[in-house]
Amino acid sequence: MSGIARGRLAEERKSWRKNHPHGFVAKPETATDGTVNLMVWQCTIPGKAGVLNRAGEEKYTDWEGGYFPLTLHFSEDYPSKPPKCKFPQGFFHPNVYPSGTVCLSILNEDSGWRPAITVKQILVGIQDLLDSPNPADPAQTDGYQLFIQEPAEYKRRVKQQAKQYPPLV
Repeated sequence: MSGIARGRLAEERKSWRKNHPHGFVAKPETATDGTVNLMVWQCTIPGKAGVLNRAGEEKYTDWEGGYFPLTLHFSEDYPSKPPKCKFPQGFFHPNVYPSGTVCLSILNEDSGWRPAITVKQILVGIQDLLDSPNPADPAQTDGYQLFIQEPAEYKRRVKQQAKQYPPLV
């Protein structure tokens, strides 16, 4: 079974290197001896950039400017089972558990996961989730309550968090 997971991840890596969304990073971990571990990927998800509104003015997102670290842990059962996706512990978002694990339907092996889903689709899906939380599936009390009850404070906390993760240039 391990050959299937590693073969698929090698293909994903090749595909990612040829074509990936601007600002995103996704690469397998490299040990100090130079060996590559295809089963653990270090990623960066940029906060969604602003868009032009109908009046032609740029509307910023609260996540813009942040580059958020995420680790993907693949099992030998990949792509039959989704990877575990984790932000740093304590990451502030209604759909991220206190442990940092992301709660997203496409990562749920019992409902939304499909073996055809790619690393690129996972990362873009998580970027979308950052800016558009799902209040029907909360994973942390703090983020959820502020998102629902105190939107201004929620926005302030998100902007503050974005500043904690500047570009790695």
